[in-house]
Amino acid sequence: MLTGSDSKAFSRKPEIMADAAYAILIQDPKTCTGNFFVDEKVLANAGVTDLKQYACVPENHDKLMPDFFLDENIPLLTGASGPSLAPQSKPNKIEEEPQGEVAKLFKKIEASISAETVKKTQAVFAFNVTGDEAGKWYIDLKNGSGCCGRGEPPEKADATLSMDSKNFFSMFTGKMKPATAYMMGKIKVQGNLQQALKLEKLMSSLKAKL
Repeated sequence: MLTGSDSKAFSRKPEIMADAAYAILIQDPKTCTGNFFVDEKVLANAGVTDLKQYACVPENHDKLMPDFFLDENIPLLTGASGPSLAPQSKPNKIEEEPQGEVAKLFKKIEASISAETVKKTQAVFAFNVTGDEAGKWYIDLKNGSGCCGRGEPPEKADATLSMDSKNFFSMFTGKMKPATAYMMGKIKVQGNLQQALKLEKLMSSLKAKL
């Protein structure tokens, strides 16, 4: 699955596709050929109202992972209606003696970035951290040998992630997977979702060095 095995808990069984395909195939071809179909809408038109039966985990039937390919889900997936037009502040390097767990974690990340990591990732990430240790941070894994710091990134971020400081710390210390956090609504992503999903591999490689 696209975001790993954890996404099964927030997905539907393949039976929903089989039933939707059957509902399409028994129609008059002249009335449906050439159309794009969404499984749950096909079944709704066919009179199927109980979609809970298709959830891999019935308790999660009303909080499934949104489909990446549907335009109507873009605001839900990005957590915003469009790019921010607010003026960007100049990036700041991490202070020599960082205060707080998030700042200390970024100091360790800064020391762990390598040219190889930049080559494999090729993305700039921005983090809007809220809660006890609120602040803006970035990790540039696209330019030169890579860097990270406090404030806005030196260039437009490929993906901006918003989350509470406690969730941020759990994610980067391996206690919580990014895909799981995203599907549970603990992280909001604005920008390129595919780039954001690269954080899972990035954190796996950094965890051994932190």
